[in-house]
Amino acid sequence: MDDFLATASSIMNRRKSRAGRSLENHFDYLLRRADIPHVVRPPDVDGKPDIIIPSVEAYRDNRYPSNKLFMMGVKTTCKDRWRQVLNEAKRIEDKHILTIQQGISKKQLNEMKEDGVQLVVPADIHKQYPHGSNMRLLAVDDFVKLVRRRLA
Repeated sequence: MDDFLATASSIMNRRKSRAGRSLENHFDYLLRRADIPHVVRPPDVDGKPDIIIPSVEAYRDNRYPSNKLFMMGVKTTCKDRWRQVLNEAKRIEDKHILTIQQGISKKQLNEMKEDGVQLVVPADIHKQYPHGSNMRLLAVDDFVKLVRRRLA
């Protein structure tokens, strides 16, 4: 029985890892189509954020304006893993997380907002999130527009 459970767990973890990489690859494609410079899975920049915009060199250059830096955590589901991004890319105050999780509790959304985390969620699933939280969800298109505006 232990062997069976270990094998099942291994299969599930590989599937979850593939789903996360697939979401990351899709977002990478969208950023490339939008001509937004970025680095996927950059080398250590105060941890290992999933995506840095515009570059690791800009992040490490203290003369580069921090309001033109973005980091994106890519999480198929947030659960408590959203807290990981708080310790990544410390130079960037506002953290962004792209997720396809369908709905997160109002309490968790408020915690994220208080800790400086902004969710980026496909517009199609915005309606599955509770009303009345302090979090204003960003659609993927809104995030792209925000980045373009700040980088201009």
